[in-house]
Amino acid sequence: QVQLVESGGGLVQAGGSLRLSCAASGRTFSSYAMAWFRQAPGKEREFVSAISGSGGSVVYAPFLRGRFTISRDNAENTVYLQMISLKPEDTAVYFCAADLRGTVGPGTLAFEYDYWGQGTQVTVSS
Repeated sequence: QVQLVESGGGLVQAGGSLRLSCAASGRTFSSYAMAWFRQAPGKEREFVSAISGSGGSVVYAPFLRGRFTISRDNAENTVYLQMISLKPEDTAVYFCAADLRGTVGPGTLAFEYDYWGQGTQVTVSS
């Protein structure tokens, strides 16, 4: 079983930056596609970004407008989400997820992912 633990969330002013981390327990981490999703109160969970096992393929939600960058360090079993120019509408719980099938061209739908972290809160003040 894969365990995912997110960290790096917090309170930041609009225009600020945060770097989220997701540490995975799997011993074959490099074969997992990884993704970030977020969920604001009263709203559906939405896709943010995903990355293939090798890091060679990435996908971003269009609403990001180039503000977020996903990356991974397979030697450390960790995936990252660097967020800049944060806006109040970015406020949400951010979840990382793992697809153990290692889908090429990683998926953007929540049901495609097998394991989930507990989430980390990101709050952006206006």
